[in-house]
Amino acid sequence: MHLTHLSLTNFRNFTRLDIDVPCGSVLLVGANAQGKTSVLEAIYYLATLDSFHAGSDRQLVNFIAARQPLAVARIVADFKRGDDPHRLEVRIIQEPNGNGGEGRVRKEVLLDGAKRKPGEILGQFNAVLFLPQMLRIIEGAPDDRRRYLNLALSQVVSHYPDALTDYARALTQRNALLKLLGERGGDESQLDYWDEQLTTCGAQIIHTRIRAIKEIERLAARTHHDLTRGDEVLRLVYQPAYDPQPRPQGQFALPLDAPVDRSGISLDTIRQGFLRELNRLHSEEIARGVTTIGPHRDELRFISNGIDLGIYGSRGQARTAMLSLKLAEVGWMKEKTGHWPDLLLDEVLAELDTQRRADLLSRLSACEQALLTTTDLDLFAPEFVQGAKVWRVAGGRIGT
Repeated sequence: MHLTHLSLTNFRNFTRLDIDVPCGSVLLVGANAQGKTSVLEAIYYLATLDSFHAGSDRQLVNFIAARQPLAVARIVADFKRGDDPHRLEVRIIQEPNGNGGEGRVRKEVLLDGAKRKPGEILGQFNAVLFLPQMLRIIEGAPDDRRRYLNLALSQVVSHYPDALTDYARALTQRNALLKLLGERGGDESQLDYWDEQLTTCGAQIIHTRIRAIKEIERLAARTHHDLTRGDEVLRLVYQPAYDPQPRPQGQFALPLDAPVDRSGISLDTIRQGFLRELNRLHSEEIARGVTTIGPHRDELRFISNGIDLGIYGSRGQARTAMLSLKLAEVGWMKEKTGHWPDLLLDEVLAELDTQRRADLLSRLSACEQALLTTTDLDLFAPEFVQGAKVWRVAGGRIGT
């Protein structure tokens, strides 16, 4: 899978961009704040309909165009999936609200010229993105790690986006009912309907995460072993808020670095156990007015040689683990879909020693297409630069 052409209109600091995109490696070179990262962000948005970089879609609309009551940012990409050509278009539309205040922002998506629902677009084009701020996946809050999982899995597992949407809807309704029962009293059996809804889609999320994390860990551990010259062993530790793995009575909790294999647990077993646990917690959750277990509170930890990198890891260790995770994500998507995703790397060589730079760049040759940004072309080996296409980015324009 690879892009053949990219067009941007009023996206970030690009008022207009039309450019053919070659296969292989593309180096986007320029000073800071010229638009390099915005190109990667636009491509990633085509794959996820979300931005890991922006807080909201409103921020993606060019700030000059956004001064008008009606403004539209457009991303249009021609790409090939195997031998089949496609065109994907996303429109981010800022509309006036009629009373002079800040208008609403909505998006439209088109595949091969036909309007589609956003959920139908996910998985049509796949991309893996690395930004320096993505280190918060390792070092930040659990919500950052859940968001990472959701963006990656939604590109590959067809039922996963719908399960997330249905779960969020059921969770909102169940929490509202818990709060109402806590304040006014009532029959707790009113929760039964939402318990069923929550556990049906929640079990799908847990079941998918168990398998995906195990598959990604296998690839990430291998890559991390190579990047660290065998000095470190990386593990991804999934900690579901509702753990379907039965714990023998009287057994203490296992330490964080103890492997737990949940891959043999069936979807129905997860659903039934989740339902029983919600029922057991009715009184406590009514008192607290919130659902206390479920995939909305899941956690994922990154362990290297028994050390939790989110707590004790150095900046360099976290960066190496993050790169290993992203390269594993590329391989995982290739295994699941049969197509290489686009690999998007922002200032990837910063803070890496010479050997790890060489190891990382050697792996890019396996990808069908990789776009990398840099402020310093000297960070790249001369032979890599010679084999890549170099784009010069300045002031929201690209020169080739």
